[in-house]
Amino acid sequence: MVLPPEHDDLARLTGVLAVALWLALLSAGALLLRRRWPAQREWSRKLVHIGAGPVVLIAWAFGVERLIALPAAAAITLLAALNHRVRVLPAIEDVERHSYGTVAYGASITLLLWLWWPAHPDTVAAGVLVMAFGDGLAGLLGPLIPSPSWTVFGERRSLAGTAAMGIASLAVLLILGLLGGGPAPAAIALIALVATGLEQWALLGIDNLSVPLAVAGLWRVLS
Repeated sequence: MVLPPEHDDLARLTGVLAVALWLALLSAGALLLRRRWPAQREWSRKLVHIGAGPVVLIAWAFGVERLIALPAAAAITLLAALNHRVRVLPAIEDVERHSYGTVAYGASITLLLWLWWPAHPDTVAAGVLVMAFGDGLAGLLGPLIPSPSWTVFGERRSLAGTAAMGIASLAVLLILGLLGGGPAPAAIALIALVATGLEQWALLGIDNLSVPLAVAGLWRVLS
C-alpha cells in the first residue's frame, strides 16, 4: 500500500511538533527542578542532558527531514553557546565548574546529523543516546553513591560513576541493536568500553564531543 504524499507531510509535521513539545516540557521540568532544589545545581542540567537524547528517537520515528533536523540542531547549539555566556537559562548552564559541555553536546548532535542523517538514523541515535544516558547517569550517580575516586586532568571520576557510564552505554546500545540492527553484541561491548574510557577525559566538557562521535563512528564501521 502506497500512502499519499500528504500523509508523509503530516507525519513530518507531527514529528516536528512532537520534538518541540518534548523540548518545551524538558525546559519547564529543568526550571521547576531548579526552583524546587536550588542547592542541587547539577540536577536540572542533567535532566536536560538525559532528556535531550530521546529527541533523536522521536525524529527517527516520525521521519523528520535533514533540512529540518540539521538547521534546528545548529540553532540550538548557537543558543546554548549564547546561554553559556549570558545565562538566560541558568538551570541549564549554571554549574560550579567551568565547562563547555552543553555547547559541545549540541555541536556533536549537529555533526552527527550532518554526517549520517537520515541515511543512518541508528548511527546518530547510538552516539547521542550513549552520551545522554551514559554520561548523564554517571554525572548523577557518581556524586551520590560513595565509592573510590580519582582525578583525570583535574576532573573527579569515581567507580560508581564510571560503572554507571559503562552499564548504561552497554544497555542503550544493546537495545538499539535490537531495534535497528547494528554491530554484533561483542562489538557493542567494545563500543561501550571505548565510550566509558573516553568519558574519563572530560576537561571543559570535551567528552560531550568525543564520546558521541567515537560511538557513532564505531557503530557505523562495525555494523
